[in-house]
Amino acid sequence: MVTVVAVILISTLSPQVAYAQNLPQPWEEIAPNRCAIEGVATLQGLECIFTNIVRVLVPLAGLALFIMLVVGSFQLITAGGEAKQLQKARATLTSAIAGFAAFFGIWFILRLIKWITGVDVTQFVIPGP
Repeated sequence: MVTVVAVILISTLSPQVAYAQNLPQPWEEIAPNRCAIEGVATLQGLECIFTNIVRVLVPLAGLALFIMLVVGSFQLITAGGEAKQLQKARATLTSAIAGFAAFFGIWFILRLIKWITGVDVTQFVIPGP
């Protein structure tokens, strides 16, 4: 079990080859002419940083949910009828589902705010000059 988790962590966290000279700069895809003007970072560059952080955290949250569900299920299968082990497995599964519900609930509340007020609170924007 530890080996599987280690392989997953190493494969997701290991550096990949990047050919930056052949691709447009990442901030130009997110907000053209806002994050950098002629190669100089602007205050609006924080928008790009925030967007990149969210792009990384959302898949990591999904990966964490999947791993917790697998670990909890494995604990449940291997509990062998012991009450303490069953309780531990159920707690792991409950925590995974509660975390997913909280994550989805936050997204739903933000969408509800947008629907009611018309203000898109999911977009992080720093007003420019």
